[in-house]
Amino acid sequence: MTDVMRRTTGWYRLPVVDVTHLTDDAVAIGLHVPPSLADTFALRAGQHVTVRHVLNGRELRRSYSVCLPPQWRSGLRLVVKRLGPGGFAEYATTALAVGDTLELGSPTGDFQLAARPGAHHVLIAGGSGITPLLTMAAAALREDPACRVSLIYANRDSGSVLLADELADLKDAYTDRFFVLHVLTRETRESELLSGHVDAHRLPRLLALLGAEPGAESYFYLCGPWALVDSARRALAEWCNGPDQVRFELFSTGAPSRDRAAPADRARPGRITARLGGRTTVTAMAAEDRVLLDAVLRARPETPYSCRDGLCGSCRAKVTAGRVTLGRQYALGAAELAGGYTLACRARPASDEVGLDFDA
Repeated sequence: MTDVMRRTTGWYRLPVVDVTHLTDDAVAIGLHVPPSLADTFALRAGQHVTVRHVLNGRELRRSYSVCLPPQWRSGLRLVVKRLGPGGFAEYATTALAVGDTLELGSPTGDFQLAARPGAHHVLIAGGSGITPLLTMAAAALREDPACRVSLIYANRDSGSVLLADELADLKDAYTDRFFVLHVLTRETRESELLSGHVDAHRLPRLLALLGAEPGAESYFYLCGPWALVDSARRALAEWCNGPDQVRFELFSTGAPSRDRAAPADRARPGRITARLGGRTTVTAMAAEDRVLLDAVLRARPETPYSCRDGLCGSCRAKVTAGRVTLGRQYALGAAELAGGYTLACRARPASDEVGLDFDA
């Protein structure tokens, strides 16, 4: 989707300067970025960071999109929503306080706006999927006076809508160019069209309200639960002239990976040479290893990763020697794949020796 970009690897402790409760189960966390790390945390709208946290002696890693409202000029903000008991999200929504610190990796990710001045950018969000899309909407409206931005935002009910005030402020600032449709699945709205799931039947009618036409110069950006993203992608297939018009970000596949290696299908043995943080380490695949990340983590516990399911791209590395096979993944675009990049959490060695550069 984009040219391959160099990234910075490593972990950085940032102080928490704000914790704002958005709903009963979601908080916005403000983090201070010191001037010495300004370049490291310079980001593009749509990128995410991995949070590394130790809770009850267990290390947790979670990826969160960076959500920057238009009025922010420095620092980072993450929106964390609790989906169930335990884990980092429960800690963040119940115990995290100003003055605490969080350990973050540098921004990464290829989810971004199309470089098409004057285009119509159509954003389709579900729940916390609004976090990258709000930043992308603000960036498009601010940087391209000729563009239009439309948002279809699905939630259970009006009480679960995240960042509603900021969406309203953005609408007030760009009345003629920013349009929002709120769709609620468990609350009846004034229109039948705005009550129910954003599925293949309802989406075309919503798009018609926004002035998006099949084959037009519209670009679609999807972020939310797997069911929403998958349904929207299918419905948009006949609207677009090419795959570049639909871009998406997933937080979860919603189900266990169907092609995850089975116990009897472990990766072949081999030697792995990994470069990370300017240092090169040689390790080997063990009998229990299924993917390259398993072997690299044993030698270099600081290796970046988060989802382990090919979604976030945190474990992206360039293959510098040998060959690998890559399972199902959603994080790498065509340019990165052509440039020799892989995801250590989904890749298996296809040669006796493999070289990986996490710094590339």
